[in-house]
Amino acid sequence: MSFVHLHLHSEYSLLDGACRIEQLCRAVKEQGQDAVAITDHGVMYGCVEFYKAAKKANIKPIIGCEVYVAPRTRFDKIKEFDAEMYHLVLLCKNETGYKNLIKLVSHSFIDGFYFKPRVDIEILEKYSEGLIALSACLAGEIPRALVADDYRRAKEVALKYQNIYGAGNFYLEIQNHGLEEQIKILPMLKKLSDETGIELVATNDVHYLKQEDSEMQKILICIQTNKTVDDENALDFGSNQFYLKSEEE
Repeated sequence: MSFVHLHLHSEYSLLDGACRIEQLCRAVKEQGQDAVAITDHGVMYGCVEFYKAAKKANIKPIIGCEVYVAPRTRFDKIKEFDAEMYHLVLLCKNETGYKNLIKLVSHSFIDGFYFKPRVDIEILEKYSEGLIALSACLAGEIPRALVADDYRRAKEVALKYQNIYGAGNFYLEIQNHGLEEQIKILPMLKKLSDETGIELVATNDVHYLKQEDSEMQKILICIQTNKTVDDENALDFGSNQFYLKSEEE
């Protein structure tokens, strides 16, 4: 079985992702990978274009979304409690999953929007059929708990999501972009997997196609956050490893 990118942000993760869909599908094919997922932040704008481009390139398209999960409910909108939110990657297994993901994303905008389009546990449970969930990057609820050395909390959350999606439909994501916090929690994620039986999945949080594109992506982030590239407070990903890596990498 070959490696497949399951965590990827296209140009439709506006002012964040820099993977142009046509170029992405060609690059995936050139690397000898036979499938790829699209998991834009909170939206599904690019899914139809992605599906058509992947089919044209003769690779399997995996439709997904990295949703924002409200810390309380999607209806709670008090800045002190609700401005922070967690990431969760959702991937469609089948047509039922696709329809459920559409419903989740629609609800996230219609009644969950607060800074970002947000879902909550209630609708994640309601529209869970046909979806596979991954625990996401450092902004996921489980990684955040582990970074804070709250292993007990991380385990509770992992079991909660396993209960929602069922055995074999929830995975703990392991990533290594050379970031200190990621490296710190890798052994904890392995321990969590051993104790719960929840399997690990290796992903690379792809935001651009080539390593040298990291500077371009940094400019997009500056535009989004109203900063300049020389601003010492500008948001920085902390490494240039967020590109479409080969299976060997």
